[in-house]
Amino acid sequence: METRARSGTATARKCLRVKVISLGCAEVGKSCVIKRYCEKRFVAKYLATIGIDYGVTKVQVRDREIKVNIFDMAGNPFFYEVRNEFYKDTQGVILAYDVGQRESFEALESWLAEMRQELGPHGNMDNIVIVVCGNKIDCGKRRAVEESDGRLWAESRGFHHFETSAQTGEGISEMFQTLFTCIVELCEDGPRARSSLPGGFTREQVDTIRRIRSSKDSWELLGLQPGAPREELNRAYRRLAVLLHPDKCVAPGSEDAFKAVVNARTVLLKNIK
Repeated sequence: METRARSGTATARKCLRVKVISLGCAEVGKSCVIKRYCEKRFVAKYLATIGIDYGVTKVQVRDREIKVNIFDMAGNPFFYEVRNEFYKDTQGVILAYDVGQRESFEALESWLAEMRQELGPHGNMDNIVIVVCGNKIDCGKRRAVEESDGRLWAESRGFHHFETSAQTGEGISEMFQTLFTCIVELCEDGPRARSSLPGGFTREQVDTIRRIRSSKDSWELLGLQPGAPREELNRAYRRLAVLLHPDKCVAPGSEDAFKAVVNARTVLLKNIK
């Protein structure tokens, strides 16, 4: 659905006010992503966010005027005591990492944990729309996080995933359009109506794909001890093949994982009499 700047035409519906925050490690480009969307410009010189940066923008979604209050949260641990005051009443989150910094991607879970902690026992994550932003894709030569890795992590948690470049603007508008549209759907229809959420695969499939990616050899990939008999090898292969076959599994990375399973079986069978 199209998200556009506010026109001069008055809307009959009441303006919706929403709160969006950005989360992620320092230097992943959170501020640059927001400036690229709101101001249509790229700030090349890095200026660390001190505590919280605040901005307001107006958009229209589904003929509904939206006033968006954006709180750009500093990623440095030093500013935790400032950040923790701004989680309350959040409706949208941009959870960002740098595709060239594996550490910033691996830290995403800790950012979610911090948010859950600050929302407290009565905070409901189902009432918050989260988009995961893999930024700095213009720096292709130093990529450390593949698109499929980021998408698998995000979609397995029910989040949308986008790769962006604040420098070129790639992916920025699409990400914010999705974020604002999902917030409007959530406000108007409630958590059960979030039909646009990704998914369609199981936790077992996600965990298996991750295990296969981290396997050191063919035995470990198939979940077997070295020297296992042919019958056991074939049983393990069949189980994984059914679980990960691309015709039945839509999890990101399933096709590559399936190919790895086939190759591992082929290699091992050559050495079993």
